[in-house]
Amino acid sequence: MIIHLMQSKLNGVVQLAHLGVIRAEGIDAASFLHGQLTQDILQLGSSEARLAAYCSAQGRMLASFYAIKRSPTEILLICSQDLLATTLKNLSRFVMRAKVKLSDTSVDYAIFGLAGAALEAVSDGPMQPWVRRDEGDAMILGLYPADGVARALWLAPAAKDAPAGPSLSLQDWLWSEVRSGIAMISEPVAQVFVPQMLNYESVGGVNFKKGCYPGQEVVARSQFRGTLKRRAFLAHSEAPMKTGDEVFQEADPDQPCGTVAQAAQAPGGGYDAIVSMQLSAAQAGALHLDSVSGQTVVVNPPPYPLLADI
Repeated sequence: MIIHLMQSKLNGVVQLAHLGVIRAEGIDAASFLHGQLTQDILQLGSSEARLAAYCSAQGRMLASFYAIKRSPTEILLICSQDLLATTLKNLSRFVMRAKVKLSDTSVDYAIFGLAGAALEAVSDGPMQPWVRRDEGDAMILGLYPADGVARALWLAPAAKDAPAGPSLSLQDWLWSEVRSGIAMISEPVAQVFVPQMLNYESVGGVNFKKGCYPGQEVVARSQFRGTLKRRAFLAHSEAPMKTGDEVFQEADPDQPCGTVAQAAQAPGGGYDAIVSMQLSAAQAGALHLDSVSGQTVVVNPPPYPLLADI
């Protein structure tokens, strides 16, 4: 039912004003970001995009990005607009002697979401996740699909015409983001999750072979010492859910067992969400929103294999 509904509704183009762009420019742009993010930015190629997290010293995600290398000396980071100013300020503190300039370049770009046949029309066929294709001065970044529907971001100079295609509602696009199973960090959940709590290691958001970055020891220890106790799941509730909401288990009513990382209204009724959940609670059932007396929350596995299963 959900897959049929997704495929029938998710086809078109929508502007994504809730996203912004940070530019890193200079001969040290790649090396600087390589030392700050969970991804290997030095090896970022011109035909790919990469998911990356920016973490605190405690390994908690301060922000997340789609990273693109426009040239050997210019890298763009697409992130949630509500975290951009704080993230830019935090990153700038560590520039020191590096030959790189960081700036908010959001006004220079327009960002659109493309889905279904509208994406295939402008990209000459389907796109794999994290693949990049250039159409003139526009860049198309392949994202994870949502219930089998292909999706991508279109990033182009602000003065460029919008990509062709039928209009897609922002509500439906945000729902597709949830159904893809990949949450981007926004202000309500900054500093809440270690990357693995959102399955970032399983969807190309963490490189364990690169050098150090803030929080790297915590992230590596979580992965290799078997200490992971939370994972991201898909969830549904008939009650409204929003980012930062908590989920409770009947067996332990005094403390939450999960946190909503991203949520959206579902076209078929109710709300869908990505919830970072204690593994033990996800397997126990009887979950509720806000308190044990709240609306029932139904949890399902993420729509991709986790690293241990690959």
